[in-house]
Amino acid sequence: MKKKLVILSGAGISKESGIETFRDKDGLWKKHDAMKLASIEGWKENPQAVLDFYNARRQQLLTVQPNKAHQLLAELEQWYDVSIITQNVDDLHERAGSTHVIHLHGELAKVCSSDEKEKSDCIELRPLDKDIHLGDKAKDSSQLRPYIVWFGEPVPNMPVAMNTAFEADIFVVIGTSLLVSPANTLTACSGANHNIVIDPGEVEVPEGFLHIKESATVGMDMLYQSLMKIAQKT
Repeated sequence: MKKKLVILSGAGISKESGIETFRDKDGLWKKHDAMKLASIEGWKENPQAVLDFYNARRQQLLTVQPNKAHQLLAELEQWYDVSIITQNVDDLHERAGSTHVIHLHGELAKVCSSDEKEKSDCIELRPLDKDIHLGDKAKDSSQLRPYIVWFGEPVPNMPVAMNTAFEADIFVVIGTSLLVSPANTLTACSGANHNIVIDPGEVEVPEGFLHIKESATVGMDMLYQSLMKIAQKT
């Protein structure tokens, strides 16, 4: 039986593909007011500004590709039962070939009803090159909005993420500062014997976690070599 490898990924892994981060010193929330662009209140006050912001994020996603860290995680599915819990709203894990990705904060490649956001029949795939405009309607005739978990909204995938973390044999955090709640509570849910954080910064590493102080691509390459040795012994 394959060992269960669970990854919690954040903006740092996608940054190396060229996607702007939100919380870095030069991140998007240093240039924009998060409450005006990523909250229900902001949406009600100025939906056009919110649509413009996320249309730009969707357009940027078309210009980038998965990097080596994404690709190595996909390759590990040959030897491990890999589940990726991601705070990222891009589709780079999927494009690299990962088959079990849990998105905590939504997905840029999806749109949904502004009235019934969590109903499955009101969530739709939409080509990234097709902007969302005021007047675009969901199946329930409400305005379409980005399928993004905004500040103050519940995180519907948290229960499945918590269960996934608990089932881990190996739990790895890649490219996240562990400052965003409730995603940062997942480290406490880990049932793994081996717990690792890959991040080049001075992050507050949870007790019992090994800190690989490297970028996502370099750190993931190091981890890949170690995981391959473990796989060859089992």
